Amino acid sequence: MDLHEQLVNKEATLSLVGLGYVGLPIALAFAKHIKVIGFDINPERVALMQQGIDPSNELEASAFEGCDITFTSDPEDLRAANFHIVAVPTPINPTNQPDLGPLIAASTTVGRILKPGDYVVYESTVYPGCTEEDCVPVLERESGLKMGSDFKVGYSPERINPGDKVNTVETIVKVVSGCDDESCDVIARTYELVVKAGTHRASSIKVAEASKIIENTQRDVNIALINELSIIFNRVGINTFEVLEAAGTKWNFLHFKPGLVGGHCIGIDPYYLTWKSNKLGYHAKVINSGRYVNDSMGFYVGKQTVKRMLEHGKNPLESRVLVMGLTFKENVSDIRNTKVIDVVRELESYNVTVDVVDPHAVPEEVQHEYDLTLTPEPAAGAYDAVIVAVNHAPYVAMTEADFKALMRDDKGVLMDLKGIYANKIQELTYWSL
Repeated sequence: MDLHEQLVNKEATLSLVGLGYVGLPIALAFAKHIKVIGFDINPERVALMQQGIDPSNELEASAFEGCDITFTSDPEDLRAANFHIVAVPTPINPTNQPDLGPLIAASTTVGRILKPGDYVVYESTVYPGCTEEDCVPVLERESGLKMGSDFKVGYSPERINPGDKVNTVETIVKVVSGCDDESCDVIARTYELVVKAGTHRASSIKVAEASKIIENTQRDVNIALINELSIIFNRVGINTFEVLEAAGTKWNFLHFKPGLVGGHCIGIDPYYLTWKSNKLGYHAKVINSGRYVNDSMGFYVGKQTVKRMLEHGKNPLESRVLVMGLTFKENVSDIRNTKVIDVVRELESYNVTVDVVDPHAVPEEVQHEYDLTLTPEPAAGAYDAVIVAVNHAPYVAMTEADFKALMRDDKGVLMDLKGIYANKIQELTYWSL
């Protein structure tokens, strides 16, 4: 009887290390079929999950129902598990270098409780080679065991899309890999307990790691191209969204839109690949150029806003701007690596007074992460410009009359970063990417 069969018979237990946007949905999905231990280093988050509350505000209380899961912040509780999934963040540092701190810390924690016959599967997005070159040595050092003969390792990249209720753990094909054929088979069959769409068995751990890193790098480069085109079309004096609509009538046109590229995936993952590339002696020109363009867009939007206010005789020192939306994407509470903050900082560099509102962002998290105080409600008749940065559902339903009510006078500027109100604004000065 292999480990997969022991898990199915509840003679073995699966642990999930890291219960954030990625880890918690996976843990709960497995817990509907097998025994699960959910581990997170934050006791406050664990306490909420023990009450059936998702600290990330992604899952309803019903997602916790019928689950055979124990939540804990005590690493010793992981000793009872045999199949460990690590799903911790892999951020970058201020100089855009990979920060493996959380990953190494999680590997240390798992290594200290690792037993002969155990499996460790990583889901965190990393550069090709990280699992075997950085994580396995930590597991071996802390456990005194040898990978391959004593315990098995695999990699299965996460594909969670925050806020997406259609593409979920169950419906997205899962890429899996193992340190050998046996481990790949056990890992694949274990994931197939919850992934209805099935699995794709990669030939090696490095192939699986690379497949994940290029998913987001590809999107990043394509969005960067559209962002650069948007800058060019702005100078030409034509609307980018109208150009894309026309070009999109061709059957093989790739549909990407301009915008701020933030969040914990697209805005970060390419830096892991370029770092690895540099280590191997190659400077990734296209990827780095894409990153430069996308990382500059927040400052570009800020400058364009000030430029249009100046065209209307507005003094930035006396101007007040409303920024609507701070999260990295629509209809979620996730503020990690949001590029809207770059817009805010650029406006503040011109001494513009900036109010920021967001119906989903948690004020305490915003204050802690960005030293920024959210404005509870916009002030009527107070703004010289309004920037709709995130297309949250309540904002999509707004009309020109709603925006006019927010403006100080009839020379107000509406900056529409998502192209929501194209051809719907007649009286206000309108601009979109």
